[in-house]
Amino acid sequence: MDVTDKAVFYRALVEQALEKALPAPQAQDPAGRVAEAMGYSLLCGGKRVRPVLALAFCELCGGDPAQALPFACAVEMVHTYSLIHDDMPCMDDDDLRRGLPTNHKVYGEAMALLAGDGLLTLAFQQALSFTGRPEAALQGARLLAECAGYKGMVGGQCIDLETGGQPVTIELLQEMDAGKTVALIRAACGLGCIAAGAGEGELADAGQYAHGLGMAFQLRDDVLDVQGSAEKLGKNTGMDAARSKQNYVSLLGVEEAQRLVGLYTQQAVAALDAFPGDKGFLRGFALSLADREH
Repeated sequence: MDVTDKAVFYRALVEQALEKALPAPQAQDPAGRVAEAMGYSLLCGGKRVRPVLALAFCELCGGDPAQALPFACAVEMVHTYSLIHDDMPCMDDDDLRRGLPTNHKVYGEAMALLAGDGLLTLAFQQALSFTGRPEAALQGARLLAECAGYKGMVGGQCIDLETGGQPVTIELLQEMDAGKTVALIRAACGLGCIAAGAGEGELADAGQYAHGLGMAFQLRDDVLDVQGSAEKLGKNTGMDAARSKQNYVSLLGVEEAQRLVGLYTQQAVAALDAFPGDKGFLRGFALSLADREH
C-alpha cells in the first residue's frame, strides 16, 4: 500500500473504533444530550493525524496496529475535547470547525463544556481498556496525562491565552507550541510504541519524530492561516491577525516559515533511521503534512 492507501486503512480502523467507544444517546436518558454533543465533534471527520500515528508506530515497532486502537481512540478524544474548549468564547471564540458550526454554536456553551469534559474522561477509560500487558495500560495513561496536562497541551494553551495581543519571541512561540501542538503528537507516537511493547529507546526516538512533525505541523498551520482557503481548511482563516496574535508568519514571513516546515520535517524523517522496520509510511506521512492544503 502507498502512503495514501495506508492512511485510509488506518483511518477506517480508527473511525470504527471511535463509533464503538462512544456512548450511544438513549431516548429516555437525561444525560443523552451530552453524549450527542460528544459525538457531534468526535465523529465529524478530520485528518486523524494523532490516532494514525499511534497505529503506525505500533506497526513500526512490530505490533499489530489494531492492538493500539484503545490508545488511538484515547488520544483523539483528548484532541477533540481540546478543540471544543479552544473554540469557545472564553478562548478563541470560533464559529467553524471542520466545515461545521462549532460545538457551542450547536449545543450552547454549557453543554459544549460538558462534552469536552466527557471526552477527556472517556479518553482515560479507553486508554485503561488496553488489553495487552497490564503495565502498558498504566504506562500509556500516564504518558497521555503528562502530554495533555499543564506541562503539555494545557500549559501551551495557557501561554497562548496569556500572550494574546502581546509581542512574543520565537523562543516563546516554540515553548508554546511544544506544549500546545507537539505534546499530544508525542503522546500518540509513544502510545503506539507502548502498545507494541517497545522500550525506552524507541520511545525516545519516537519523541524526536514527534517533535519534528509537530513543529512542522504548527508552522504549516500558521502559513495556511495566511494563505489557505477557508473552504479547504473547514475553518476561518486570518484569525491570528484578527486577534492581533503573533505567529511564525508574522515574525518571520511566509517564506522563512515554510523553510522551517521543511527543516523540521527532515528532522522527523531522520529520527526514523533509528528504527529497523519499514519506515516508508511514516516518512511519507510526514512529507505529506508538510505541504498540505488543509
